[in-house]
Amino acid sequence: MGENNSKETSLKIGGLNSSQFIVPIGPFHPALLEGEFFKLKVDGEKIISADIKLGYNYRGIMKLAEERDYWKNIYLFERICGICNFTHTLAYVMTVEMIGGIDIPDRARYIRTFLAELERIHSHMLWAGIAVELLGFKTLFMYIWREREHALDIFEMITGNRRHSAMNTIGGVRRDISIDLINRIEGKIKVLGKKVKEIEKMILEDPILKSRTKGIGVLGKDNAKKLGVVGPVARANGLKVDIRKMDPYAAYKDVPFDIITRDDGDVYSLIEVRIGELYESIGICLYCLDVLKRIGGPIKVDVSELPPGEAIGRTEAPRGELFYYILSNGTNIPERVRIRTPSYMNDYAILHILPGYTLADAPIIIASVDPCMTCTDRCIYVEDVRIGIVKKTTLMDLSREVCGGSI
Repeated sequence: MGENNSKETSLKIGGLNSSQFIVPIGPFHPALLEGEFFKLKVDGEKIISADIKLGYNYRGIMKLAEERDYWKNIYLFERICGICNFTHTLAYVMTVEMIGGIDIPDRARYIRTFLAELERIHSHMLWAGIAVELLGFKTLFMYIWREREHALDIFEMITGNRRHSAMNTIGGVRRDISIDLINRIEGKIKVLGKKVKEIEKMILEDPILKSRTKGIGVLGKDNAKKLGVVGPVARANGLKVDIRKMDPYAAYKDVPFDIITRDDGDVYSLIEVRIGELYESIGICLYCLDVLKRIGGPIKVDVSELPPGEAIGRTEAPRGELFYYILSNGTNIPERVRIRTPSYMNDYAILHILPGYTLADAPIIIASVDPCMTCTDRCIYVEDVRIGIVKKTTLMDLSREVCGGSI
């Protein structure tokens, strides 16, 4: 096993001279919350090149979805990612609603928008805590995660659960938000706004943290375009892309907010973008709550059956564009389901960011794109039909073949 791995490494990231060696990170490592395996080729402390291996958490959810009915799949897709589960079910039910030509009530649109932004707050604060811990700020990590509890408390107040809310259904949402509850939630959201200001000051003005992130992990606008990165990674590299503006869904067309961008493309810029988005999300949440005070009506419509057809649904998940494709054959079980998660686009960029930086920078650079390996994992096999050989491939090798070596 060890001999095969060493040969495989030399083929992928080049041969080694006397001053170079391979540093493995993962598949299980204190700095990584999920199973992922990075091979870093280093010369002294400097990273020369890198490769990544995925597939440790592959669960075959897309195939499982083609054996369950549309309503059971809601709870299946909610478990693709523990952090972004609401936006996964939102993208899914929206795609199903497109196939069925289903228009959901306005009240449901605003409840969906509110919960999607509340999830963005929770996700960005979770990321910020992990990022500062990787830089050695353990007390600040605990402080940020303590304040993140306000977002989870709101989820529990509305849905009865702190993360897997089971709120989305085909045709709307499953639970309403009463006026009394709205008033209590507003108080929590305003507290969150004050705490974000404190967190922003502690992170962005700390000289040590700034020196560890300023000018570190730069991808660059041109590479960001070539690689097709999405979400905060794209926006920190000067790309003004956001599905909420480009292809509005739920109530985003009627909600005022700005797209936060930076041009430097380093880890510091990614922190700035996510903190800026926290402020925008808080503003969107308060706006939605104000609208929910004034509009009434149902929170869902009845759905009986779906016609044959296909549709693509997209949402702006906390990590970026989330893409669902569904093909219906007219039964209550989908014919095909395909999902492209934000991390599926962003994780490969790590391999282009790492070279040139030091080994000590690797943990925060890897974390800077907010990688989610559980929702990214795919078992990749390539079959050469000419000679009948099936072989595993890596993300780097597959990308080189697809892109013709242009990246």
